[in-house]
Amino acid sequence: MTYTTLISTAELAQHLADPNWAMIDCRFALADPERSRRDYTQAHIAGAVYAHLNEDLAGPIVPGVTGRHPLPAIDFAADKFSEWGIDDRVQVVVYDDAGGAFAARLWWMLRWLGHEAVAVLDGGWPKWKSEGRETREGMAFRPSRRFVPRPRPELLSTTEEIESKRQDAGCKLFDSRTAERYRGENETIDPIAGHIPGAISAPYPDNLRPDGTFRSDEELRLRFAVLLRGTPADHTTFYCGSGVTAAQNILALKHVGLGDAKLYAGSWSEWIADPRHPIEK
Repeated sequence: MTYTTLISTAELAQHLADPNWAMIDCRFALADPERSRRDYTQAHIAGAVYAHLNEDLAGPIVPGVTGRHPLPAIDFAADKFSEWGIDDRVQVVVYDDAGGAFAARLWWMLRWLGHEAVAVLDGGWPKWKSEGRETREGMAFRPSRRFVPRPRPELLSTTEEIESKRQDAGCKLFDSRTAERYRGENETIDPIAGHIPGAISAPYPDNLRPDGTFRSDEELRLRFAVLLRGTPADHTTFYCGSGVTAAQNILALKHVGLGDAKLYAGSWSEWIADPRHPIEK
């Protein structure tokens, strides 16, 4: 069986020793970029390698041009996936300790480059640890394999596309940040507060139960039915602060069978890099 959206801790536990399964720890703390790497070395799922958001899942920042976490070059990403032992025979499982907020970035990147067999661990590290499942200390490594990228540009929205489509009645743009940041209140990360005019608030944490697992399929379908109001997924784009947590919304949408939405990878931090772009509060 191939897992393409979510996987349970019980299902993952059956495959820890399978060389064709790769586990990747994506824990990250925006306020302390090195903390999660330290946490990983103290304890992680047995066999899981570590992916650092800033170093492995993002490219160089160009001031005044890119957002805070621009996508890396395709060749760079392919080399990194090869280093982690991923090829077309490998089932990848990614996890974090934030309800998939960071792991979904790698989930989306692998799919963007043509690898469908990737799933986010439902409940992530907190659930795995609370169940007393197998963990290890130190750093883990996998034998390298050759990852061949097959880019899917249809999964990506550019700033130019947002400029041209944000007022198109046939398309919808969703802001995945918390409602406070969407409204322009309590902005603690980016230098300008507000949202892209026309965007609809769709906070990614609303996909989760209080314990950090995803809500039931029925609850998620209802949530997105209200948000999309009949708009096909491929006519919708999700963004956030820097193109990371928005992927969690795209994951939830995909999980309940509603199709592939687009990611505005540059997101709010790239939008505001150009002072000509309008903002709304």
